[in-house]
Amino acid sequence: MSETSKTIVQHAWKAFASHDFDRIAAFFTADAEWLAQADNATAVFLNGPSHMVGRDCIADFIANGFPKLFAKDVSIVFRGFYADGDRVTVEETMTATLANGNAYENDYCFVFELRDGLIHRVREYMDTARGHRMVFAG
Repeated sequence: MSETSKTIVQHAWKAFASHDFDRIAAFFTADAEWLAQADNATAVFLNGPSHMVGRDCIADFIANGFPKLFAKDVSIVFRGFYADGDRVTVEETMTATLANGNAYENDYCFVFELRDGLIHRVREYMDTARGHRMVFAG
């Protein structure tokens, strides 16, 4: 199951990059959750939640909310995909040009939990202080 889980998450990342709502939503359970640190820079900038619940909410954020902050030149360098059964941990560095023109670079760790071949829960970790400095710098 580990290799299958890893492949599902890798394909999900390709869907995320497409910003296609239906393609993204197809990877999540109806009751999926995406949890990030409270008051992270992205949630604050977009005036959105740090805990998203439901396939449609998550897909809408990735398809429509994310590009409002990370406006162009988004690039992700994957540092590792580690799978154990239905859990996949992803380490990455993301760079982008923000909506305010600032450069962005931050490291992330995501823990994906799958159920019946779909993403059921995502826990997202990042350097929140660094994110705030880049997003809200003058």
